[in-house]
Amino acid sequence: MFKLFKKTYELPFKYDIPHYTKEYLDNTSYLKRFFKFFRRYIYILVNGQASLESLRITHKHKNILWINLSAPSLGDSLMDLSSRELLQDKNVDLYTDKKNAHIYTCDKIFKSIIVDETLINEEKYDLVIIDSYSTRSLKIKIKNLKNTQFSGMYGYYNGPEVNRVLYSYHQMNHLLNYKLSEDEVNKNAKATMYISSDDEKLINNLNLPNEYIAITLGGEWDYRTYNNWQNVIEELLLLTPDINIVFVGSSNGKEVAKKLLKKFAASNIINCVDQYSFCQTAQIIKKADVLLGCDGGLMHAANGVGTTLIPLFAHLTPAMQLSDAIKSFPLFDKVNVNNIEYTDIVNNYKKYLETRLNEINS
Repeated sequence: MFKLFKKTYELPFKYDIPHYTKEYLDNTSYLKRFFKFFRRYIYILVNGQASLESLRITHKHKNILWINLSAPSLGDSLMDLSSRELLQDKNVDLYTDKKNAHIYTCDKIFKSIIVDETLINEEKYDLVIIDSYSTRSLKIKIKNLKNTQFSGMYGYYNGPEVNRVLYSYHQMNHLLNYKLSEDEVNKNAKATMYISSDDEKLINNLNLPNEYIAITLGGEWDYRTYNNWQNVIEELLLLTPDINIVFVGSSNGKEVAKKLLKKFAASNIINCVDQYSFCQTAQIIKKADVLLGCDGGLMHAANGVGTTLIPLFAHLTPAMQLSDAIKSFPLFDKVNVNNIEYTDIVNNYKKYLETRLNEINS
């Protein structure tokens, strides 16, 4: 049991990735960590699941159900499920929350998306992938697929913050018995989004400018919401007076968009905040030259569609958020994103322009 307990804070694969294990261990008592593990361990044991855990995904596992309920946001979901790309030779279905399901409706890996557990067909699957050994996910597995083998993505691992994209890829590679080298995993690890032809057509018919930058407004949490966009836009307009800007974001960015549109009434700014679905907004971002934004779901959508980012972070370092495969620029690790000087953002945008110019000239 104590060997299993070590899995709550030790990376389960042979390659290292950025993590905050030391900080977690320093700030979380041993008893608190052990009690959380012990509850999960006993739950698995008393429900007859211990013997069903599979530490490898083999050729015998052809039909898989991936249970993903632990991701609290769209961005976390995209990161945690990013390694589904390594299962292209399998038939994989996804069981997830309704709030996240819509971003996978046109997915090229997941064959079907399930949000109602009564639709789970136990006889269909050879293996269940569980996001973590939390009671919530285990209950779904035990109730609907009691006798089916299962593998864990996070498993017992709990607490230490990690680069979730790299963790997902390296853990999947570990479960697949290291079919890829460390360099191959790091090179290919990135979130992926697939956008429907209908959503592409809808956005393409908006007649957006051929070239524009996208800026995400609003934020899910105050401490990760950047509020100095007025200064950023003023600097951008001084740098390039004819620049085209498209605002994107959810409903919590509407008021900010309204104020900025009033301030820059004569500028080439188009407001798309809270007007389109997440996938449609991702298509707007896909067509953009670059995305300026704070930590959030649309930032990860940009990762998924391959748009260059100039992101801002609160608390977490870039290495914890982005994989080596994601092209980005020097970022900021501040306690409060509003402490970030707007000139820093503009300077990063200038670096982006210089990089693009060098790429064109080469």
